[in-house]
Amino acid sequence: MKHDSSSARAETQTGEADWKKIVVRYQTPSIGRAVWQIVNTLVPYFALWYLMYLALPVSYWLVVPLAVLAGAFLVRAFIIFHDCGHGSFFKSQRANHIWGGITGVLTFTPYYHWRWEHSVHHSSSGDLDRRGTGDVWTLTVQEYLESSRWKRFSYRMVRNPLILFVIAPLFLFLIWQRLPNPKANLRERLSVYWTNLALLVIAGGLIWAFGWKAYLLIQLIVLMVAGTSGVWLFYVQHQFEGVYWERGEKWDYATAALQGSSFYKLPRLLQWFSGNIGFHHIHHLSSRIPNYHLQKCHDAEPLFQTVKPITLFASFKSFTFRLWDEQRRKLVGYGHLRAIRKQRREAARS
Repeated sequence: MKHDSSSARAETQTGEADWKKIVVRYQTPSIGRAVWQIVNTLVPYFALWYLMYLALPVSYWLVVPLAVLAGAFLVRAFIIFHDCGHGSFFKSQRANHIWGGITGVLTFTPYYHWRWEHSVHHSSSGDLDRRGTGDVWTLTVQEYLESSRWKRFSYRMVRNPLILFVIAPLFLFLIWQRLPNPKANLRERLSVYWTNLALLVIAGGLIWAFGWKAYLLIQLIVLMVAGTSGVWLFYVQHQFEGVYWERGEKWDYATAALQGSSFYKLPRLLQWFSGNIGFHHIHHLSSRIPNYHLQKCHDAEPLFQTVKPITLFASFKSFTFRLWDEQRRKLVGYGHLRAIRKQRREAARS
């Protein structure tokens, strides 16, 4: 599926001209749905930790599956955190900040710091000239060919699935989120320090209750499941066949949202655990729509139903994408480089 930039912009100016009028209908938070989502997410999550405490003296074989399930609930807790960061979960911004801070500690992520960096991602997603903040490192084919040997090696390492989906999530949540960005303001830096302090206190209490070996095993499994799932969701939402990328002067916000963010159509259970984040095209068009309104918005509005969904099975093709080919306007694998080098050698001989 290819996207021509001129036709994409034309579609944006016609069929998508009234998108602001559409999304505003779904931007009003519901305190009832918000509170219920907190209850049906955090209560089971804490209950699973208590069950792991009870199961620990019996067998680790009982603890491990409970930890995996707790990791799934932590993904859902991150969606609450995510919506609070966008100011969409509650109507009250104070409530968003309070619950954003609480779920931020649970997900090992400083609320105000993440909120600041994530806002950059939303304002620049799909813009080739503004890559580098809150996204997956992506080079164009030309940039890769012109890079040093060390940079190409580093890029291949970072984009390796084992690194990207196993090692990187643990590094991101355990280490990277503990350090403030040098460009961050005081409030953002303080959120990092307060989150770190809260995590130390909580870890101390759980180590006292479980013992340090059991705590590390459980916490690592929970974070691995949540982190790997979260990174995969984020990856496939912006690295898929037919994705939109454009240079700054041609970049269009609505087109970047509807064609540069996927409609990831997951099975119902996975959609529930991932807090409807598969409707990412709608979320990028309007981040003020709470996650619990995304399904309703999609089902009611023809504009969003024209976006081709990516199924769970089809999404695995994203594993093969490595570089953005500006000439062909598509993501390609490393195998594409061999064809380019061959063409250049033939051109040089002629």
